[in-house]
Amino acid sequence: MSGTLPRVIPVDLGDRSYEIYIGFSLIEEIGTLVSDLIQQPKVYVVTDANVGQRHLASVRQNLESSGIEVIPYSVPAGEKSKSFESLKGLLNHLLEHQAERSDLLIALGGGMVGDLTGLAASLLKRGMNFLQIPTTLLAQVDSSVGGKTAINSDHGKNLIGTFYQPQRVLIDTNFLTTLPRREILAGYAEIVKYGLISDGKFFSWLDSHASHIISLEDHKILVEAITKSCEVKARIIQSDEREGNLRQILNFGHTFGHALEAENQYRDSLLHGEAVGCGMGLATKYSERLGMINEETVNIVINSLNSAGLTTNINTLVGGPYLADSLVRAMGQDKKSKGGRTPLILLNSIGTACIRTDIDMSDVQSFLNDEVKN
Repeated sequence: MSGTLPRVIPVDLGDRSYEIYIGFSLIEEIGTLVSDLIQQPKVYVVTDANVGQRHLASVRQNLESSGIEVIPYSVPAGEKSKSFESLKGLLNHLLEHQAERSDLLIALGGGMVGDLTGLAASLLKRGMNFLQIPTTLLAQVDSSVGGKTAINSDHGKNLIGTFYQPQRVLIDTNFLTTLPRREILAGYAEIVKYGLISDGKFFSWLDSHASHIISLEDHKILVEAITKSCEVKARIIQSDEREGNLRQILNFGHTFGHALEAENQYRDSLLHGEAVGCGMGLATKYSERLGMINEETVNIVINSLNSAGLTTNINTLVGGPYLADSLVRAMGQDKKSKGGRTPLILLNSIGTACIRTDIDMSDVQSFLNDEVKN
């Protein structure tokens, strides 16, 4: 194995258990790392136009050097590809190339590619083998772990999907060196989320090491941040795989964030992590409005996010202007809604989150009106 041995994090889900490998230049050893998942010497690799141009050749070369045939498929880059049209195209491609349930389908890309590919894997012949190779920091610490798959619809984000666990996740930090700072920062927002909802000490550690993580200048610190994030998510998933209760706290900032993305029509001008960063700021402020935390706590969270470079002011977030009534309508389409009620994930303290199902959305609209006016 090139460099140091990878970190290995188990995700214990009974017969759906798998491992997350975290390290530098793992792709150089991909043939060895996936050999036990392959019954026939071929794999199907799904990527997008941007990632494919940068990384498909090396992934293909390393697989083929191990005697594994690669059948690639590419979709246009961007959130717009999380669609029925893209799903249909991918499924037809797999069927045309006689993919079998025992074959391995590999997602090589960011969250969009992972979500789309995972959904296709769950549907084709009622489920084929699936490997995640996330190439963005956001996908490495969030969407590649946990088995959520989805496409978007005209009614909202991720409303059409399944729970379908991968057979393995390979997190190669070398991919991050090709990303612009904005993409790294979007991923950092999800890392901060884990500290806010589950581990106050981790949040404080991040506050001290944010610049090292975002700049990628200290690989040891970067791996530690990714590892800790995956450990927190794995622990929560093991307790609640299908988001019946506890797992919902992983959506801290996302109900506001998804509404912001929907109102921006999922354009690439607003990255998911940017929307979540602002959404976490809004959720923190709303927690104070309900008397759950004090102003000092709000200031600590907002200052931490802003100092890292994330925008928590809805009025300066890219893609605006955003209107309170439109955002509340979009929040009503949240996939966690039950009986017409939209749950919100809010803070009890830094390191402890809770699920509130008693929220008056008219009060949320008043809150957002105040935020838009400020």
